Amino acid sequence: MTVKTSSALLENLWDASAAKGKSEPELLLYRSNLLGSDKRITNYGGGNTSVKVAESDPIGGKPVEVLWVKGSGGDVGTIEMDGFSTLYMDKLLSLKKLYRGVEFEDEMVGYLPHCTFNLNPRAASIDTPLHAYVPQKHVDHMHPDAVIAIAAAKDGEALTKEIYGDAIGWLPWKRPGYELGLWLEKFCLDNPNAKGVVLGGHGLFTWADNARDCYELTVDIINKAISWFDQKTLNKTFFGGEKVAALPAKDRQAIATRLMTAIRSMVSAQQPMVGHFEDSDTVLQFVNSKDMPELAALGTSCPDHFLRTKIRPLVVDFDPKAEDQNTESYAKAIEVTVANLERSVAAYRKDYQAYYDRNKNPDSPPVRDPNAVVYLIPGVGMITFAKDKATARISGEFYTNAINVMRGASAVSTYVGLPEKEAFDIEYWLLEEAKLQRLPKPKPLAGQVALVTGGAGGIGSATAERFLRDGACVVLADIDESALKDKTAELSLTYSSDVVHAVVMDVTDEGSVTQAFDSAIRRYGALDILVSNAGIASSAPITETSLELWNHNMSILSTGYFLVSRTAVQIMEAQKTGGSIIFIASKNGLAASPGAGAYCTAKAAEIHLARCLALEGAPHGIRVNVVNPDAVLRGSKIWSGDWLKERANAYNKSTDELEAHYRDRSLLKRSVYPEDIAEACYFFASESSAKSTGNIINVDAGNVQSFTR
Repeated sequence: MTVKTSSALLENLWDASAAKGKSEPELLLYRSNLLGSDKRITNYGGGNTSVKVAESDPIGGKPVEVLWVKGSGGDVGTIEMDGFSTLYMDKLLSLKKLYRGVEFEDEMVGYLPHCTFNLNPRAASIDTPLHAYVPQKHVDHMHPDAVIAIAAAKDGEALTKEIYGDAIGWLPWKRPGYELGLWLEKFCLDNPNAKGVVLGGHGLFTWADNARDCYELTVDIINKAISWFDQKTLNKTFFGGEKVAALPAKDRQAIATRLMTAIRSMVSAQQPMVGHFEDSDTVLQFVNSKDMPELAALGTSCPDHFLRTKIRPLVVDFDPKAEDQNTESYAKAIEVTVANLERSVAAYRKDYQAYYDRNKNPDSPPVRDPNAVVYLIPGVGMITFAKDKATARISGEFYTNAINVMRGASAVSTYVGLPEKEAFDIEYWLLEEAKLQRLPKPKPLAGQVALVTGGAGGIGSATAERFLRDGACVVLADIDESALKDKTAELSLTYSSDVVHAVVMDVTDEGSVTQAFDSAIRRYGALDILVSNAGIASSAPITETSLELWNHNMSILSTGYFLVSRTAVQIMEAQKTGGSIIFIASKNGLAASPGAGAYCTAKAAEIHLARCLALEGAPHGIRVNVVNPDAVLRGSKIWSGDWLKERANAYNKSTDELEAHYRDRSLLKRSVYPEDIAEACYFFASESSAKSTGNIINVDAGNVQSFTR
């Protein structure tokens, strides 16, 4: 395939009117957000920014110089004021007296809290000394692909000189930390006219004496690298040229769907993993190239890259050049690949353990999850798996950055990854381990994927919200496209678009069901929970029930539940990780109601189908249970049509009296809300019911007719 290799230059986004009147810390925030808004400047969570500001000491009121610098774990694109650490500059400078040499540099991190200004709780990052010891007031440290391509080239120092002359210097690879801060200070003192420095294998530092100049300098330096690469690589073949052609988009998606299910089952022994699929032009150019296997084996260069992507990816042994361009030959090739995947995944784990064993230090943390994060598939694209969707997506973004770096470096020189021991010492750095240990404990449904039919309705959306609250990824499926769009936007605003996905689904249409589940798998790589909730309601005496009305109830409430649960069981069996299927039935499935024969019969069929599925699913660890609501009027879409009026007529009540009627007839005299049904669904989805299948929970405030025993 042909990929456009010339790159648009970065745009200067500085708006003088927006910056007017801002304090120095506020200008730092403004500058940081501008820089972080373009992933060509720095990747998510990568890089940092700082400013040295005159402040009034809280004790005594004397003026002091304070370093404002992005705190540990932040992202410059989304950072807010509380994301910056603040430290006394005089105390940071006095730390030099305590420094015992490079072999003791990690202990310097322990002194940073003692330098905190104004009791700021934001922890300082390992890069704090690099900003503190640069004499200039404003400092940017970014990870632009174009500059890292220079930093990761074999002759990166010479290339830096060629592009920038004496304006930008070069420092060889050194792990981030206190020693590198001293190196950077010495460079600045020895080169007072320099505007920045390229750190070998790492990134770019630039500095200036005001916020706007610093921002514009950073943009200009990156643009010079982009322009230089455009000139040097004009009409050049990248990665040795194309070895295989990209498959059509539809085939890529189908193959990714199948492979994600297989991979997920192999990498979730320690915790359930969530996947992400990417088949951008950049990714396809790399995975389809002749040099991909060799370059992939070298690993990434920038520390931020391999901390997110592991030392190297797993190249999936898939041949997209099927003998015949037909569905059968592709299907055969996919199944051969799936059959071989387990050996490939096991081999990767063995290699990773060997990598750990030959590089570990006496005080190294225990080996972590040995599975690959990145999976490269020729002709198809890239799959990433991680503990949650955001991490999986961001890992894919980081490896795309790494691809850009490899393309640039290998086009003008020889790409060089970090030495294995250096990479290991960062991956298993005790400071990095301490950061991991500070992460909050995963939520109960973290890494799990739920699909909720009727997801735009009251019960469906309340159930989705309950799952999201405890860490699940949720796919909302509904036939009402407009309501689905609104509900997805609402939940995404609260929980992020990473964890909410919408699919239009007609549960009575086999093709629609298949497409919806395929979309869910491509989005997250798995399915752990199905809440079958799509519903309608009808009311008519049996003598007035038309065949059309009867079939309509059966098609949605019986056939629809069959179609979605059959597909879910097929996926869960293939995953080999169990699962939970929850049917939203009704009190009417157990207790007959006058004038609702079609509805009651269809709901009874649902309940019995669930019992059958519980028998068949148990050997595969698939639990199937039923929640029976009754009289959930508020928020439920089935009460927005004729059903409300029909049920009121059946009980000789007005529509306004119906909720009170249902409440008063219950044993507990309480109304039932969508959130109550959601709690029952959560129970069946969670580990709290791990030993329950084939069960029914009535959430009806008590109705003696629907007692199950």
